[in-house]
Amino acid sequence: MLSIERLSLEDANVLIEGATEQATAIGVAMCIAVMDESGHLIAFHRMDGGKILSVQLAQDKSFAAAISKRPTAFYSEYAVPGTLGHGIQTTWGGRFSTVGGGVPVEADGVIVGGIGLSGGTPEQDIECAEAAIDYFNEG
Repeated sequence: MLSIERLSLEDANVLIEGATEQATAIGVAMCIAVMDESGHLIAFHRMDGGKILSVQLAQDKSFAAAISKRPTAFYSEYAVPGTLGHGIQTTWGGRFSTVGGGVPVEADGVIVGGIGLSGGTPEQDIECAEAAIDYFNEG
């Protein structure tokens, strides 16, 4: 029998709170998605003014980070034409995002899910995702 470590809804809400605080601090309306370790949505928050495009993109970033156990920015370097990793972005029906802003969530050395943000530049999305992880780990 397997025991699976997984984020709870309460955990997801803490991550969203941390991401929202940072997004507010930098003045960017974000869409924030939190997935469990198998890439299923636990919670989603669209800040007032969050872009329509960002609704799905935040979820795809979170999905990719959760199932691959790596930040989505890691794959952006490997998914360009001419590299061996090109094409990975077509997996899972094109849902595997290589755009920066998806970060795996770790607890006690185990990846328990992923968080994805969209609404700013990839650098701003990453900044808010990392702030959410820090906020989660402090609480």
